[in-house]
Amino acid sequence: MTTQQETRPSAAAKPVRWAADAVATLREGARLRLDYSARSLWRVDRLIEGIRAEQAPYAALETVLRGLGAYAGEVIVRQAGAEWWSAGGDHWVRTPDGRLWDPIEEARRCFAGDGSLRLLCRQATGG
Repeated sequence: MTTQQETRPSAAAKPVRWAADAVATLREGARLRLDYSARSLWRVDRLIEGIRAEQAPYAALETVLRGLGAYAGEVIVRQAGAEWWSAGGDHWVRTPDGRLWDPIEEARRCFAGDGSLRLLCRQATGG
């Protein structure tokens, strides 16, 4: 196996933790239950839309958006049999067809009003 293939499991460590933290925080703070289903991403998109409407500063939300993007990535991993990849501190999801997806950046785009985690998941999973 190549070095790149050997490091795949460790590539998932951070985003899996970020996703789990986001799920726990939303369950405790907002009473929002996320179940890692593609359908749950509709609620995440709406949540980000609501935060944007409150005009919260991006700097205050950077960690939250990273967690929500990681959550969307975990949904794709579980739905499509994909895996996390990492390089230079960035994390992507690689679907079995070899395409790379950036759900963390997509969460940032959602906050800017130009993205959708639900649609990203639909495209990545072919659903």
